[in-house]
Amino acid sequence: MDPALAFGLLAVLSGMLVGLSLGLIGGGGSILAVPLLLYVVGVGSPHIAIGTGALAVAANAAFSLAMHARAHTVKWPCALVFAAAGIAGAALGARLGKAMNGEVLLALFGGVMVLVGAAMFIRRGQGGNPDVRLDRASAPRLLPPLAGTGFMVGGLSGFFGIGGGFLIVPGLITATAMPMLNAIGSSLVSVTVFGLTTATSYAISDLIDWQAAGLMVAGGLAGSLAGLALAKRLAGSRQALSVVFAAIVIATGVYIVWSGIPAMAAFL
Repeated sequence: MDPALAFGLLAVLSGMLVGLSLGLIGGGGSILAVPLLLYVVGVGSPHIAIGTGALAVAANAAFSLAMHARAHTVKWPCALVFAAAGIAGAALGARLGKAMNGEVLLALFGGVMVLVGAAMFIRRGQGGNPDVRLDRASAPRLLPPLAGTGFMVGGLSGFFGIGGGFLIVPGLITATAMPMLNAIGSSLVSVTVFGLTTATSYAISDLIDWQAAGLMVAGGLAGSLAGLALAKRLAGSRQALSVVFAAIVIATGVYIVWSGIPAMAAFL
């Protein structure tokens, strides 16, 4: 097969997997994007993979956010405060990430994947207060945890080039006690803006493969639609699907860490 055609097909299929993950379980796109770009699409640089993945995930998250907004599952005031605090963290994290050795950064990213996958196994199901809202009365109680958690999650997002969906959802639940469904919808605001912040920083440094990003976005739109439709059919199996996905995340993370051991040893 022609190399250019193979590159295009692999980028579109990778984008479909990213979109499918976002649509089906409300996260995981950014965790998958960097390894897919490096090991499937064939992007040669970890930094370019991070920048390209951040842009593709941001675009796909924005599309999924529109779907959740139509379903009225987004807690907009909480989501916007969390995202605004996270922008500063994401910009700082991206600056620090670009200053690190790419192979070391990738190995650390694999470690985060393992931790995130482990956290998914113990994630709780539905619950919480569906009426929670950020207003004048609740601001003294909700603003500090929303802003603090948003900044920390944004920093990790920018440093590793991930949208942070699996970090944002538990962060929102911890800060506000909102139900899982609302946290998933609300998290997509932050996934979008964190990804755009990281992608902008990497674009300024000319660390984005624009062709791969465009192809992944195109594939991701189709994957998001398929994921949303499949989620409705398999709503009762979502927990099982999350467990399977967590196992994939952990396995991929372990592989990345193992591959990065020589770089980490040289760095230390």
